[in-house]
Amino acid sequence: MLTCLAALLVAAQSIDSLPPRHAPRTVAIDERLAKDAGLRLGDTVVLAATPGAAGDTALVAAFVRRPSDPSEVAKGVYRIRVHLDELQQLVGYGERVERFAVGTRGRAATDSALRGIAAAAFGFRAYASREIAVESSTTFLVVSRFHRAIGVITIVASAVFLLCIMLLKVDERRRDVAALRLIGISRRSIVRGVVLESALIAACGSAAGVVLGSVVSAVVNWHYRRVYRTPLTFSLVTGEIATIAVILSLGLGLAAGYLAAQRLVRRPPLSLFGR
Repeated sequence: MLTCLAALLVAAQSIDSLPPRHAPRTVAIDERLAKDAGLRLGDTVVLAATPGAAGDTALVAAFVRRPSDPSEVAKGVYRIRVHLDELQQLVGYGERVERFAVGTRGRAATDSALRGIAAAAFGFRAYASREIAVESSTTFLVVSRFHRAIGVITIVASAVFLLCIMLLKVDERRRDVAALRLIGISRRSIVRGVVLESALIAACGSAAGVVLGSVVSAVVNWHYRRVYRTPLTFSLVTGEIATIAVILSLGLGLAAGYLAAQRLVRRPPLSLFGR
């Protein structure tokens, strides 16, 4: 037996039409509640507005999976879906509702429904689902912009670091470059060789980065889905993200290799030997 607080029923929804009088009352409960309370299909529960109060008995008819909604991740409440008349008795609203949803087909039908509901009575306000989604996602948009700013700063810093590394690595080969210059190898050939080597290193590095990012993303999703018990995707590596990463890696690698090679080949060959 389980007594459910009315606070858990704020977001409850009507699951189907009223059952016949002889049929037992049924409810659908959150799968997290079923796991925490040890409930199974067919168990009997008591629905009451306050703990310990007399209520109506109902049978557990179904389990409801938590939706993939970012705004629901941090909420620890349980959800129970009951029949509409049962919900009215529990919350004590009678024939009143705070909000309801209407399904429409097509943009024209949606606009028509919005105008009709808004004009039905004073105080009615109708919103399209996309507008509600935008309002409820404001926090996540701010976080997304913050992450984008961090990404830009990281790319700029990594570009400077990569250029410094390339300058040091190419400078270590100054004797080899000097020998090539003295035997008649042109500057263009030397620059081309350094740039191709940089491109190869950048390609290998970007491929390793994509693989590492995919593995880390899978671990993050596995961990936080277990913590919050939700199917929500917390980390995602898409083809677009991988393409951008590869293009940035190749571009920065080619630029760093070209600048480092140009700095080296412009010096006289004998000066590269320290003379």
